[in-house]
Amino acid sequence: MSALAVNRNHLKPRQTKVSEEDELIMRDLDEIYTKWPFYGQRKLLRELRKHGWNISRKRTRRLMKTMGIEALVPKPSLSKPNKDHKICPYLLRNLAITEVDQVWCTDITYIPMDSGFCVRALRNAMVLTGRKPNIFNTDQGSQFTGQDWIGELKKNDILVSMDGKGRWMDNVFIERLWRSLKYEKIRLYSYSDMKELREHIRDWMEFYNHERMHQHLGYTTPWSNYEPPLNHEAEKAA
Repeated sequence: MSALAVNRNHLKPRQTKVSEEDELIMRDLDEIYTKWPFYGQRKLLRELRKHGWNISRKRTRRLMKTMGIEALVPKPSLSKPNKDHKICPYLLRNLAITEVDQVWCTDITYIPMDSGFCVRALRNAMVLTGRKPNIFNTDQGSQFTGQDWIGELKKNDILVSMDGKGRWMDNVFIERLWRSLKYEKIRLYSYSDMKELREHIRDWMEFYNHERMHQHLGYTTPWSNYEPPLNHEAEKAA
């Protein structure tokens, strides 16, 4: 008994008891997390259930804390506009987007190697899917205010829309795509040349569209919700 009348045993940190079942779950959790370190609690929970564990989110969170793991979280990045380029009006305000291909959007992200061009990506997307949007929305980055990009959209009768100040949420879906690509693939691997980088990105895109669970889609895949009649010859040439 100390001078403060507190039993010395009460001053020792309590050891969290880990059951045999918890150890087995954590072994599966470690395997899942090692494969997909970008998965958060919800996705890890569903993967554990696929492994046959009848587990709650609270328990998943506790075991993640015990293991000292958490999903990778990126930092934001901003695009820089070119002051000499024309800024187009924002067309999505109060617009109900209810149809497939009603609006497309894009963004560009920095990868520390030479990369393709936005216009080429746009052309490939239209040829590959056999479709085009009514409106194409982007931010005000210089790559989207130049005449090459705007001219390509106008040539295809696509309305040009650009985010205004304070409208970052309108392009949040494509921003999250690049965030996912960086933290789920690019920053987890090394690559020696453009060919290897393209293979990494192609593998991840296949996973993202056909295997990865998306919370806002009810934990289904994007491709199960959108299946255009693919032009396979164009796909091979892309």
